[in-house]
This record gives sequence, C-alpha cells and structure tokens, in this order.
Amino acid sequence: MANPFEEIEDQDGIRMSWNVWPTNRVESTRMVVPIGALYTPLKDRSALGLNQPLGYEPVVCKGSCRAILNPYCQIDPRGRVWNCPFCLQRNQLPPQYNDITPQSLPPELLQQFTTVEYILNKPPAMPPVFLYVVDTCLDEDDLKALKDSLVVSLSLLPPNAFVGLITFGTMTQVHELGYNECPKSYVFRGSKEYTSKQIQEMLGLIGAGAQAAPKIVPGGPMRPGMGGSAAQRYLMPISQCEFTITTILENLQRDPWIVANDKRPLRCTGTALSVAASLLETSFQNTGAHIFLFAGGACTEGPGLVVGPELREPIRGHSDIEKETAKHVRKASKFYEALAARISEKGHVVDIFAGCLDQVGLMEMKKLANTTNGFMVLSDSFNTVVFKQSFIRLFEKDQDGFLTMGFNATLEVQTTKELRVSGLIGPAISANKKSACVGETEIGIGGTNAWKLCGITPKTTVSIHFEVAPNQPQVAPGQNSRGLIQFVTMYQHASGQFRLRVTTVARSFADGTSPEINASFDQEAAAVLMARIGVFKAENDNIADVLRWLDRMLIRLCQKFADYRKDDPSSFQLAENFSIYPQFMFHLRRSQFLQVFNNSPDETAYYRHILNGEDVNNSLIMIQPTLMAYTLNGPPEPVLLDSISIKPDAILLLDTFFHVLIWHGETIAGWRKAKYHEMPEYVNIKELLETPKADAQELLLDRFPIPRYIDTDQGGSQARFLLSKVNPSSTHQSQYGGGAAIPTDDVSLQVFMEHLKKLSVTGSS
Repeated sequence: MANPFEEIEDQDGIRMSWNVWPTNRVESTRMVVPIGALYTPLKDRSALGLNQPLGYEPVVCKGSCRAILNPYCQIDPRGRVWNCPFCLQRNQLPPQYNDITPQSLPPELLQQFTTVEYILNKPPAMPPVFLYVVDTCLDEDDLKALKDSLVVSLSLLPPNAFVGLITFGTMTQVHELGYNECPKSYVFRGSKEYTSKQIQEMLGLIGAGAQAAPKIVPGGPMRPGMGGSAAQRYLMPISQCEFTITTILENLQRDPWIVANDKRPLRCTGTALSVAASLLETSFQNTGAHIFLFAGGACTEGPGLVVGPELREPIRGHSDIEKETAKHVRKASKFYEALAARISEKGHVVDIFAGCLDQVGLMEMKKLANTTNGFMVLSDSFNTVVFKQSFIRLFEKDQDGFLTMGFNATLEVQTTKELRVSGLIGPAISANKKSACVGETEIGIGGTNAWKLCGITPKTTVSIHFEVAPNQPQVAPGQNSRGLIQFVTMYQHASGQFRLRVTTVARSFADGTSPEINASFDQEAAAVLMARIGVFKAENDNIADVLRWLDRMLIRLCQKFADYRKDDPSSFQLAENFSIYPQFMFHLRRSQFLQVFNNSPDETAYYRHILNGEDVNNSLIMIQPTLMAYTLNGPPEPVLLDSISIKPDAILLLDTFFHVLIWHGETIAGWRKAKYHEMPEYVNIKELLETPKADAQELLLDRFPIPRYIDTDQGGSQARFLLSKVNPSSTHQSQYGGGAAIPTDDVSLQVFMEHLKKLSVTGSS
C-alpha cells in the first residue's frame, strides 16, 4: 500500500510527525511526540519534471517576515495586491504580474508548485575551492592507493575550480602550485601551535611581503602571473595547475622521519587543518570551499593531539571518556571545536576520510564535519572499495554536467502566528536570527529561525521542531483553520548561480480530541525525529537517562492513543498508523546510535553523523534494518528482523545502511561447498546463490558512503553482524519458536511489548 506521506515527500521533500495540529499548547504537549518536519531542501524532483528553476527574482513581502509569494497567498488581480499570510501585510505586485488572471497564474501561485526554485539576479559566485590535506604517515601500499584516488579525483573537478595541496606528517607542508620550475613548499613545525595571523604572515598572505590579491572574475580566465600573488600561489584553477599538482602527488613520499618500533608516527593533523583554515580565510571568505582531510591515523603531535606517540599508551575508549581518565579528550575536542567555529563562520566545509584499522580521532574532530555538513567516510585503509568508490561518488554530476553539491547555504523558516520554531537538529550552525516566530522551548539548535549549512547536497535532510504558540483561540467544530510553514533555502549552485528554493506547506488545525489528529500521525517520520532528539541528548547526557526518556515517551504515547481497558493488557490495541512505532523504538534502543558497547568512540561519532543528515527512508533502515529471505520454495520476500527468520535452508540479505550482508544457512553453505551450483542439473541452486548478490549490488548503486559488503555463512565470524541486529525471540535461555537461538541477555520484542502493554494500561510511566 502506497504511503500518502511519501507523495508529499517526493514533491516537497518534507515529512511531518503530525499532519494535523492541535489548537492549543496543552493539547500539543499531550501528543507526546513533538510537531516536527524532516526537510530535504534540495530534494531531487527530476522524476516529477519539477527541477527546472524559474529565471526571475521572487516576490518578497515588505513586512518584517520577508516571506515569499506562494500558492497560499490571497491575490487581488484587479488591484494587483497580495496579502502575506505570515504577517498579514498587503503588498503591491510588481509590474510583470500586471497581466495575471485567476485562469493564468505564474507557477509560484499554482497549488502543485508548493516548492519552487529561483535563479537570483546576483553576480555569479567564485568557482569552488578544493583543498586536499593529505597524511603521509602511511605505509607504501596505502599511500600509493590514496595518491591514485587523488589523481583520478582531479580529473572530475570542474575546470574552473581552484585546487590546493597540503601534506602533513611530522611537519606540515603547503605546496606552492604557481611555481613550476621545481617543487616548492612552505614548512610548519608540527609540534607548534600557530595563530591564524602567524600562518598568514609566513605564507605571505598578509603583512609587508604580501602582494594585493588580484580581482578574480568568476568563471573568467587566469592570466599568467596571477598565480604569483597572495593565496593564488597555493590555490589555482585546476585547468592551469593539473600537471603541477599531479606531478607533486605522484612523487609524494612517505614521511621521512624514522619511527621506532615502540612508537607511533608523529602526525600533526591539528596543525595541518589550522594551516588549511588560515589559507582559505584570507581570499576565499564565503566562497564554496571543501577541505578534504585524508587521515591514516590519530594525531600524535602538536595541537589537537588525540593520543601520545608511545605505543604503550592506548587510544581512549568509551569507558575512559565516561570515567574521565582520557587525558587528551577535553583539550583536543576544544581545539577542533574552535577550529570548526572558525571554518563554519567562513562558509567552508571539512570532509574527513579516515583510512585506518584503529581510531583516528573522529570523536574529537566530529564538530568539523557536523557543523559544516562535511562528508565522513570511515574505512580500514585507503585501499578499500569503501573509500575509493565513496570518494569518487562525491563528484557526481547532474544532467547539465554540474556537481550535485551546493555551497554556502542558509535555511530560514517562517511560520504563521499559531506556531513557533523550537530548533533544528542536523549538520548546521545557528545564524542567530531571532524573529517573532522563535519559540521558548529549545530542541537542538534553538533560539533562532535561521541556520547556516556550509555545504548542501540533494540528500541533506534536517529536522526542524515546532511548538504551538500559547493563547491560541479555540477552533469551532467544522471551522477550517490552517497554519503555514515556509522554508527558504539560499545556496550557491555549482554553476556559480545563486539560487533560492522555497517550500511552503499548509496543515489544518483541529481540536485536541479530534480523530483527525490521530489519523494524521506519520509513525515513520516520528520515529526518525525521536531518534534524532535521542542522539542529540546522548551527546551530552548519560545514555541510561536517554533510554529512560525514550521509554517514558513511548509509554505516554501508548496511554494517549491506544485502545485498551484499564488494567487489562490483553485489550491493548494500537491503530494501524501507530502499530509499528513501538517496534522502531525497540530497535532504536538496541542500535549503535545509543548503545556504545562493541563500538569505538570514532564509530559512534561516525554513525551519529550519518543519521543526522539522512532522509526518512535511509534513517529507518539504520534504525530497523531490512531483511530479505531467498529459498527454493518461492520468490524472494521480506521477512521479520527476527531470529525465527534464520533457517538452515535460506539465504538472508541484511541491509543496515552501513553494511550489506549476505548470510547462507548451513544447508545452502553445504550445497555451495559441494559445488552443486556448478552442475547443470542444479541450475536452480545457481540462481538461488546469484540472486541475492545481484540485489546487494542494486543497494550499493546510489548509497553514500558505500556500505561494507559482507558474504558469510551460518557459524562464520561475520555472522555476528546479523545476530546483533535481529530480535532475539529465541535465545540460549528460552525457545519461543523456530530459527536460531541468539546468545544474548537482551529482552526480545515480544517481552518488550508485553511490558509496554502492562505499563500503558496500568497508567504508570
């Protein structure tokens, strides 16, 4: 059955927890799950034929709200006037709207165009900048694989894009690309902490030795000699320096400092990032820029140090952080947070690519990617498919040949007087704009109705939370009242154009006891919104407190919306659009987002970063993975994520978003070892073995980052990925039904639901 909410998502890139809202604050708090929207500002709508932008400026309200003309505005074609539904201001329509009639309206006033994109009449932006920051403390194979990927990526950049190269090991080197006679670089000591001003003076960007940077015509040619001044010596258009930078990369050697057997290599990641930020700050403020960090290990030298160089000092784990015995965490986190604030303020993005079996300090560095909407890829080495394909996938192009990534985006949210904005959870920073529609309650990044996203892609999804404004008039039964929310996203398109994407949505208000409110609940969106709030809380609070909070909220939701007789658990029943919500919460409680056991702090930071930027469907796969079963008895079919699905005569395909796993039951693994699939009379077994592999490849097609692909058998060591995700309805202690017994002390979904019913009907929470 098609989900009606998915149609709205395809058109407007929006899913809401509640699609009818209560009229007063008391009723809205009783609904337990807050009113929230998951919004994908640059949602690809090419399948609907709606991607074509309008080639003129939007009409903006003259009032304080600065809302934009939309299908919900009242228009008076005769008087050429429109009324703003947000601040009730009357506005004059511009002259080009003189000929409109109710029968011939421009697209932004038509009901099917609740989302429109405008090309703004502004001079084009400067071409984007890509600054490569490369770790040289790698072994030979890893360094060669990384160099090969970097050289390939250069050919995928737009020809006018600026590019620069910084390498680091014990020292940080800034390579001068404007000097072709021989390789020339500026070296910074890795152990020393430099101020931004010191770095800029040493590079000749400011001070007496600096030449004035020439004015660059966006998209225009660079004349010979232009590369000799200021930042253009280090950052040049790829069309002019591709040979130079390729030569430097191909000749790049491992860090020459000798590393003793009982020591880690000295790696000054913090200094390298600080130099990169200072280089971009001078000439490229508020220009689309990506700092690509390739780290093959933890920072062991200078500012941002995560672990000491002595191998006998282990890198911190979750228990060290909890007991506050991790001696470098606080100082390193503070350093990277300050750096992230500097970089995000200038509109630049930091992308972190980690290629290491051990941790590289992602947990300390997470703010760099979290606040700038950078990409994060975690792989065992730079020689893996996960890194190679994920990195190349960054440079995907649209049908016009432009990069699909946007730069320097801002998102502003406007609401009608009945609603207030509580905050945003996602890869953004506050733009500190406080208008009348900002609420008192803060969820996520609050106290503002505008945020800055330094980078943006067609998949970037933020969650925005709302509250009902106090002292709202009661809606009379049958009276039609609706509230509006407008999302305005301004960004730099990869072509250099400034564009504005405007989405305006309307939802009805109803009395708190109305069945319309119950029917409007979108359990999938609600589960993802609650997961984001839970993860946001987990960053600062004790995990046990977060789990208790999630449990309390679930019990209260069931008490409010389930049908039951008091003190009779057997009478408990949830409506269809609430029925799977408890299941999502069960899997969320067990997920790697809230359970840190068996995950390193780096992995936890990575998983949470990905969840905070993905859309509803991908987030649901992360919370409750999908499981497909393949048998000889019929076509492939989705099965329960439960131990009863683990059977010896089945092949299972598990998709957790981060891993795609093919699991062969004992019988089928035996057939494969006996090579039945190679015998002509057993063509059905050959098909059975090949179908899940083909389906797994389909899943890998448009996923970012590329999931880790695992092929395993029953009893194999990597079968643990499947066993850790399924509901343990059969354990080593109890056997409910068929399937494999899972060795765990976790409660099963059945036990969880029994307790939930009991607590809901007795009225305790």
